[in-house]
Amino acid sequence: MAKMTMIQAIRDAHNVAMERDNTVVVFGEDVGAFGGVFRCTEGLQETFGEDRCFDTPINELGIVATAVGMAAAGLRPVAEIQFSDYMYPGYDQIVSEAARMRSRSAGDFTAPLVVRMPVGGGIFGANCHSQSPEALFAHVAGLTSVIPSNPYDAKGLLLSAIESNDPVVFMEPKRLYNGPFDGDHEAPIQPWRSHELGEVPEGHYTVPIGTAAIARAGTQVTVLAYGTMVHVAQKAVVDAGIDAEIVDLRTIVPLDIETIVNSVNKTGRCVVVHEATKTAGFGAELVATVMEHCFYSLEAPIVRVTGWDMPYPHAQEWDYFISPQRITDGLYAALRDD
Repeated sequence: MAKMTMIQAIRDAHNVAMERDNTVVVFGEDVGAFGGVFRCTEGLQETFGEDRCFDTPINELGIVATAVGMAAAGLRPVAEIQFSDYMYPGYDQIVSEAARMRSRSAGDFTAPLVVRMPVGGGIFGANCHSQSPEALFAHVAGLTSVIPSNPYDAKGLLLSAIESNDPVVFMEPKRLYNGPFDGDHEAPIQPWRSHELGEVPEGHYTVPIGTAAIARAGTQVTVLAYGTMVHVAQKAVVDAGIDAEIVDLRTIVPLDIETIVNSVNKTGRCVVVHEATKTAGFGAELVATVMEHCFYSLEAPIVRVTGWDMPYPHAQEWDYFISPQRITDGLYAALRDD
């Protein structure tokens, strides 16, 4: 297997999909000759031509609307939103058109499209380049929402998303783009050492949408996380010496309830971690799900460790970004017996 960063894995997924299916087209702001602001589409235009990988105006509404029309006409568009913070002008097209295409047409039309967008902080992007909007998509019936935490899953899940016959919002944690994140705030963003790259199979493979992964097996407490927070949770668990089981959700809609329930029933305790703001964050849905299915197994209240209810600060980035210590504190709170 090749060793890749998440950027390279995403780029490879595009290449594989476009080679296998000439209905796959890729477009967005600066994705063509420039290769995207994070270089996730580098080389695609040179390989497949301007008809299949092309730049668009700075118009997120138009980007998504074009993707919806292409999908209804039989193509499989992959549209890139340069930062998730810029997706709001296109949100109406995602929610009102893409998500409802199958139901409003009684199955006559579908919307086999992917909207890719970088999410989260940790790269000093300030409050207009660091948001985590996953809860806004999770609430919308008809959308699939995916958030990988490593290069292997990024490629396999993106290929599954492109092959899906319904719309997928594919959120890419930008803190993980250039290599694994060990949870240490002082770790460099670039360059990453080669031995830290993820192993990714060459060619075509898929990771099933709707299936969580056990990132770390344990018995004392379950940690539910996704994206960058999977890595921060792993560091917190090691630092604290706690035998925690970390569930990497990978897909938040559809949610792998069975894996979550099996883990919490085993450990009897649960900590939910996400980078987005706390109020009405996706963690609230996870807490409700655990309570509905695991109430009689719980030995302590569920703990949430989340971002603060405020715009993402630039000068105090690491005060907002969840630290291993905050997760450790949450683990100790969940392990209390009083």
